[in-house]
Amino acid sequence: MLLKELARDSVVVVDGGLITQLKAQGFELDGVLWSAELLHTDPDALVDAHKAYLEAGAEIVISASYQASRAGFHQVGIDTDRADELIASSVTLARRAVDEFMAENPETYERYVAASVGPYGAVLNDGSEYRGNYGVPRTILRDFHAVRLNVLDAAGADILACETIPSAEEAVVLAELLADAKTPAWMTFSCRDGEHLCGGARIDDVAKELDLLGTLMALGVNCTPPQYVTSLIGNLRRAVPNMPIVVYPNSGESFVAGDNRWEGERSLDDIVSYAREWHDAGAALIGGCCRVGPAEIRALANAFQSADS
Repeated sequence: MLLKELARDSVVVVDGGLITQLKAQGFELDGVLWSAELLHTDPDALVDAHKAYLEAGAEIVISASYQASRAGFHQVGIDTDRADELIASSVTLARRAVDEFMAENPETYERYVAASVGPYGAVLNDGSEYRGNYGVPRTILRDFHAVRLNVLDAAGADILACETIPSAEEAVVLAELLADAKTPAWMTFSCRDGEHLCGGARIDDVAKELDLLGTLMALGVNCTPPQYVTSLIGNLRRAVPNMPIVVYPNSGESFVAGDNRWEGERSLDDIVSYAREWHDAGAALIGGCCRVGPAEIRALANAFQSADS
């Protein structure tokens, strides 16, 4: 069980950006579904991408369901029943990658599948997961997430990875829904600085509120510039000292939603130095998000595996 892994005095390595690896495999995925497009056009490519991270040393791979939703699939002419099948298949494909990897490496340690539960902003495809200003009532958020959570909860993942959550309201909606889930879950936020979610709420205030609900196994941040992560870990550690912390930041570049591209300078070239700092600050699970690929995850895994030996 993953919770047992968290008890060890080292790092559980999370994978990097799925679409980053898929682009390295030659795919241009700039439509409304991003990597989820391959769930119905080239599922084998997703297995290959997951295996690239497993071979690099990732212990957890995250499914291609971040951008997958009924609404998104409807936009490309896929009906509701088929959409739900495709969403569930994201977990099946990640599990297949793990099973194939384990069969090829029978002496290795256990690997896990996390089902990505992306924010409402992802389906809008306008970068609002980095702002949190959806302008919709809570009932809309609840209805949107309830459907996909039910599908992913039944799909056989080890973890539900509620990720890139920009607002306190959406975080609470998800945490409340997780009371009915059978699969353990973590939640990671997109943050604009070392103290605040992208939507403006203080991360420590949100963490305390979520901790009271008791539906999460870990909290953290993802797709956030790496220079903010140490401060964010400190705020989480003070707010919820007994909660495991997961961090998988982006490369430090900025996303330009209208063009579906990243710009600016990278600040995560030395992921190992950052990761040691994050681990010392209290992070138990560490990986990367957008623009972080297998090379960085391999460096991270090698550094901490060497420390264990």
